[in-house]
Amino acid sequence: MTVLFLYGPGGVGKSSVLDVLADVAVADGANVVRLDGRHVPPTSGALLGVLAAVLDSGGDPLRELAELSRPVLLIDTYELLESLDEWVRDTFLPALPGDALVVIAGRRPPEPEWTADPAWRELVRVVSLRNLDTRDGRAYLVAQNVPETLHERLLAVSHGHPLTLSMLVDGVRRRMAAGGDAADAVPRGLGDLPDLVRVLLKRTIDEIPGPWHRMALELCAHAYVTSEELLRAVLGDSGVSAAEAGELFAWLRTLSFVDEGPYGLFPHDLVRDALDADLRWRDPDRYSELHHCVRAHLLARIRSGGDEREKQRLLADAIFVTCSRTSLAVEVATARMVEEFIDELRDGDRAAIVEMTRELQGQDQADLVTYWMQRQPHAFRVFRDARGEPRGYGAYLELHEATEADLATDPGAYAMWRYAQQHGRPRTGEQVMAWRFFLDGTHHHRSSPSVTLAAVWHVLDILTRERVSWSFVGTYTDAELWGPTLAYLDFWRAEDADYEVGGTRYAAFAHDWRRTGVGQWLEVTTAREVGAAARPASEDLSELVLSQPEFVDAVRAALHDLHIPERLARNPLLHSQVLRRESRNGQEPTDALRELLGRAADSLREDRRLHGLYEVVDRTFLRPSTTQERTAEALHLSFSTYRRHRDRAVTHIVEWMWKRELYGQARDVEHQVSTG
Repeated sequence: MTVLFLYGPGGVGKSSVLDVLADVAVADGANVVRLDGRHVPPTSGALLGVLAAVLDSGGDPLRELAELSRPVLLIDTYELLESLDEWVRDTFLPALPGDALVVIAGRRPPEPEWTADPAWRELVRVVSLRNLDTRDGRAYLVAQNVPETLHERLLAVSHGHPLTLSMLVDGVRRRMAAGGDAADAVPRGLGDLPDLVRVLLKRTIDEIPGPWHRMALELCAHAYVTSEELLRAVLGDSGVSAAEAGELFAWLRTLSFVDEGPYGLFPHDLVRDALDADLRWRDPDRYSELHHCVRAHLLARIRSGGDEREKQRLLADAIFVTCSRTSLAVEVATARMVEEFIDELRDGDRAAIVEMTRELQGQDQADLVTYWMQRQPHAFRVFRDARGEPRGYGAYLELHEATEADLATDPGAYAMWRYAQQHGRPRTGEQVMAWRFFLDGTHHHRSSPSVTLAAVWHVLDILTRERVSWSFVGTYTDAELWGPTLAYLDFWRAEDADYEVGGTRYAAFAHDWRRTGVGQWLEVTTAREVGAAARPASEDLSELVLSQPEFVDAVRAALHDLHIPERLARNPLLHSQVLRRESRNGQEPTDALRELLGRAADSLREDRRLHGLYEVVDRTFLRPSTTQERTAEALHLSFSTYRRHRDRAVTHIVEWMWKRELYGQARDVEHQVSTG
C-alpha cells in the first residue's frame, strides 16, 4: 500500500488535485472510492456508514473495499477527521490490500506518528501544496488567454494562490466578453474587492472560536511576525491575560496557513492580505487602533536599546507594517531582508565600493565616493549579505562639518548645503545631514534588501539623532519612481538642490525638522499608513525658522503684547516649533501662546535661585493692572532693582522656551512611542 498525504491552505487546489488523480486512476482501470470529511461525522462508525453508502454495500464496507481490484481511496478535507487519525492509521488503512493507493488531503500536515512509525515511514509520502510560482502562474494565465500585460498584476494581487487567481481571471474574462477594458477588472489589491475577500476567508479559515481568537488572527496578519510577547502587549488592553495570550499563540500555531520562523509566527501572504483587507474594510477604527499599537510596540522595543542587529530587525518589521499598507513605498515594502545586515565601513570594503560605484554610476561618482571615504568614513554604512560580503552601501554626510574645499569638490554636497542656507539657515549647533550615496551592487536603486536596509538606517537615525535642522536625500536619479516613497516619509521634492555628476542628474528631497519635528512626523506618517487625512509633503514657507536673536525678540514682544490680541496675533512665535509642539489639538494659536508663556513663568517658582521673580512677571506681564513704576512700588522694590529682576525673569523665560524650541524632538518621540 502507498499513502500520499497532501496538505496546504484552503483554496490552494487540493480538491482539484484529487479530481485529476481520480480521472487518471479511472482511465487506468482502477476502482476509485472518494470520501470527503465535510460529509462524514468524525466517528469510525459514521465513516464506515458513509463508505458503505458509496460502495452500495449491504455488508462489511471495509471488507468490500479490500476486495476491489486495484482500489484507490481518496479522502478530502481530512482536517475534519483528525479525531479519527489514530483509528485510520492503526485500523482502517491496514485492512486494505497491498496494491491499494490512498491519497489524503487536508489543511494540516500529518501527525508525527505517520513518519515516526518505521512501518508507515516507508509507505507514506508527504507533499506540501503551496501557491503557484511565477512560471506556473504565467503558464496558467497563458492557458486562460489572459493578455500578457495583465500577468504581473494578477500574480502580484493573488500571490499565485490558485483560487484567487482563478476568480480574478473569471473577472477579466467577463470584462472582455462585455467588450470592456480587461485591465479594469484587475484590482490594485484585495482591499478593492471585499466580496472576493469574504469568499477567500470562508474557504481559507476554519471557524474562529471567539472574539479574542479573531483579534489574535488580525494581529498576526498585520504584524510581520507575531510572538507571544506581541500578543500580550497589544491585546493586554483588551483584557487578555498573559496566560490567555499564551493560549492564543498556541492556537495560532495550529492553523494550516500560519508558519513558524526564528522570531515568531507569520501567515501565508494571501491570507495576510485577505485578513488585513477585510479588517480595514469592515472596521476602519479597529484597524487604525491595531496599526498604532503594533507600530508603537515595535518603536518602543527599538528605543529600549539592546543589540544593534536586533534593532535593525525590529525596524525592518516596522517598515513592513507601515510600507506594505501603502502603495507609496512599494520599492521598500517588496524588499525583505533576511540574513543581510548593516555594518560599519571597513578598510577591506573600500575597493569593492569604489568598483561598484564606477560600474553603475561612472568614474566621477566613484572618485567622489573615494574622497568622502577619506573625509568622513564614519558617514558610510555597508549592507552585507549572509557571508559578510558587501552587497551595497550608503553614506549620510554631515554637511555642517564640511569645509569649503569639501563643498567645492562635490557638486551634490554643495547643492544641498546651499538649499539649506537659502530656505532656512541652520542655527548655531544645528546639524545638516545629507544622504549623498546609495547603491545595491546588483539592483542599483531598484527593490532589493539594500533598499530595506537603507530605510532601516534612515528611520533609526530619524528616531535617535537630535538637533538636526535639515535632512536631505540626494541619492536617486529617478525622481518619479522615488518621489511617492520620499513623500510618504515627508520629504518634499527640492529641485533647487538637484545636481549633476558625470552627466547624470540626481534628484534631491528635503525635510526641515524645525518645521515638522519627529513627533509630528510620526503622526503624519502613521496617518498616511492607515489612509487617514494627512497634509502633503511640501515645504511650507509660512512656517518660520527663527534665529536665536529673532526668537528672543519674539518672546519679549509676546510678553508685552500678551493682552493686546491684534498684536499678539502677528507674533512670529505663532509659527514656531515650540508652539506647534506644546499646543493642544484644536487650541487657538494665541491661546496656546498665552498658556505656553504662563508655563514658562511658572518655571520660575521651581528654582530657588529665582525666588521672587515669578511675582514680578505675574504683575508685569501675566496680570498687569498698572504701570511698571507702580508695580515696583507695590513690590517694595526700587525701580532699578525691579527692572533688574524683570529682565532676569524674562531672560529665564526666553531660555526656557529656546531650549524647547531646539531640543523638543527627543521628548516628542518618547511621547509618541509611549502613547502609540
